[in-house]
Amino acid sequence: MDSSGKPSTAQIVVLATSSALTAIFYSIYKSRATTVARLKEAKKVSIDQDLINILSETPGRCVPYAVIEGVVRSVKETLSSQFVDNCKGVIERLTLKEEKMVWNRTTHLWNNTEKVIHQRTNTVPFTLGSHDDDIATTVRVIRPLDAAELDLETTYENFHPTVQSLSNVIGHFISGERPKGIHETEEMLRLEDSVTGVGELVLDNNLIKIQPPKQGFRYFLTRLDYESLLRKQGNSVRLWRILTVVFGVAACSTLLFILWKRYAHHRQSKKERSMLEEFKELQKKRMRELNVEESSMSPTSCTVCLSRERSCVFLECGHVCACAQCYDILPEPKKCPICRATIDRVVPLYNS
Repeated sequence: MDSSGKPSTAQIVVLATSSALTAIFYSIYKSRATTVARLKEAKKVSIDQDLINILSETPGRCVPYAVIEGVVRSVKETLSSQFVDNCKGVIERLTLKEEKMVWNRTTHLWNNTEKVIHQRTNTVPFTLGSHDDDIATTVRVIRPLDAAELDLETTYENFHPTVQSLSNVIGHFISGERPKGIHETEEMLRLEDSVTGVGELVLDNNLIKIQPPKQGFRYFLTRLDYESLLRKQGNSVRLWRILTVVFGVAACSTLLFILWKRYAHHRQSKKERSMLEEFKELQKKRMRELNVEESSMSPTSCTVCLSRERSCVFLECGHVCACAQCYDILPEPKKCPICRATIDRVVPLYNS
C-alpha cells in the first residue's frame, strides 16, 4: 500500500485473481455436487425379463435418470484390434502422441511435453445385457461417445523413438526442442466388459435404449460399478470444495488486509491533522508571547524560533519547518515538530 493509502498493484492482482478463482472453483464445485446428488437419486434398474413391462407402465415409457449395469454385447458387427489377435470390441480409439523435450528459458531446465498429433475413434452399435446369459433382454446404448467417464482399456502401447543425426541434435539444441519419439496407443471397450450406464432409459417400439438425459443431467458410461462411480465423483467434489475454501480464504484475507491498511492510514492521517492543528495553536501562542504579529511573519520562518529562515528538509516525512540551529537542539530521538515522525536524515535546503 502506497503513502496515499491506496492498495498496491500486487495486492489488487492477488485479490482479483483469488476472487476469480474462488468463483470458478465454486461454480465447478456446485456443478459436481449437483451431479453427485442426482447420481444418488437415480433409479437403479436391473436388466431382466420384466424390464419392458416396467417401462411400459412408466409415464412416458421412460425413466428420466436411471442406472443400469450390464455386459457389453454387439448388435451385428464388431471391431477387431489392429495389434492384438482375437481382441474384439465395440469402441476403438487410436492415438498418436509426439513426445519431446522443450527448453524452459525461465527455469533453465528441459521439460517433457507431449502433443496429440492424431486421434481416431471408431464405434459400432452395441447393447448392455444381463450378467445372466439366460436373460435375453438388452439395452441399446445411444451416443456412447457423449458419455462422461468413458474409460477404455489399453490393448496396445508402443513407443517409437526418434532417430537423430548429429546435425539434427545440434539443430534441436539451438531451437530449444528435442523430439523423443511417437507414443502409439490403442484403447478399446471390449466385448463382455462390465459397464455401468447412467442416463435416460426409454422404451421405443419394444427397443430399450439408454441415452443422454434431456433435463441437463450428466450422461455416464464407465467400466466402474455404481458404488465406485459415486466414490470417484464424491472425491472430485471434495477436491473442488477444498480449492474453493483455500482461495476463498486467500481472497478474504487479502481484502481484510487492504481494509485494515486503509483504516490504519486513515487513523494516521487523522492523527497528523490533529497534531498539525495543535502545532499551529502552539505557534500562535508563542507568537503572542513574543508580541509578534502574524502578518509580519515570513511564510518561510522557522516554526520553532520564528526568527531564522527554514534551512533543512526532514526525511522521511518531507517537512520543511525548521532551521539548522533549531534542529541541532531538538531532543533525542529527534522528531519532526509538525508530525512527530522520527527524523531519519536531514537534507540542507539552499534558496537561490
